[in-house]
Amino acid sequence: MYSEKGTHSIEVCFSPLSWPLYQKPGALVIVTDILRASTAICAAFHNQVSSIIPVAEISESEAYKQKGYIVAGERDGKKLDCADFGNSPFNFLDPALQGQTIVMNTTNGTQAIRAASEQGNTLVIGAFINLSAVCRFAMEQQKDVLIFCAGWKNRFSMEDSLFAGAVVEHLVVASKGEFHTICDSAVAAADLWLMAKGNLMGYIEKAAHRHRLKKMGLDDVLEFCLTQDFTSALPVLEDGKLVNLPQEK
Repeated sequence: MYSEKGTHSIEVCFSPLSWPLYQKPGALVIVTDILRASTAICAAFHNQVSSIIPVAEISESEAYKQKGYIVAGERDGKKLDCADFGNSPFNFLDPALQGQTIVMNTTNGTQAIRAASEQGNTLVIGAFINLSAVCRFAMEQQKDVLIFCAGWKNRFSMEDSLFAGAVVEHLVVASKGEFHTICDSAVAAADLWLMAKGNLMGYIEKAAHRHRLKKMGLDDVLEFCLTQDFTSALPVLEDGKLVNLPQEK
């Protein structure tokens, strides 16, 4: 996947701790947290929620709850006391949520969104379930691309990195030379993806977070989180809220 030729660059940030080294003005930032926040966000917009307000502090969730908002939130996989539900994508597919605004707070995903939102970049949420839609959007934007892996408490995450690799492969191949990467982490992510994509469910057994979820009985969403192109939803950040970008027909 290494390529020096192309108008726009692709880089991958494996950890929120490294984000200050990657951020650049005018880029498209794809934030991903495959297990489970970014998958849940994309599922929510597939389910036609109105908007999602991502927050980072538990006190923010509590304040929104007092104002009457629907709150989704977890820490270390456990639902917040103030939350109506956690961050399982299946929670966000409830038809009762259609047209609603949800406040969301997670261990890793919303923290990454908060960090990336401070730079004024175009920010979109990416997951396997909207992989093709995100890649099409990236090619339409004609900007440098930064894929921001939420990771696990500032550590490298296998599942987020696999998604990043899938995006790198798609953009380098499908754009026919418009995108390039000389970023070691992007090349490594792509190599990991090329090795795993033939049996993604099998490969993900090596991921630490897969086993954290299993121990808590929260791995019922694993197959769904690794399903490609379940939706064409494109959650983008506008004025502090995630909204679904309308698609041209």
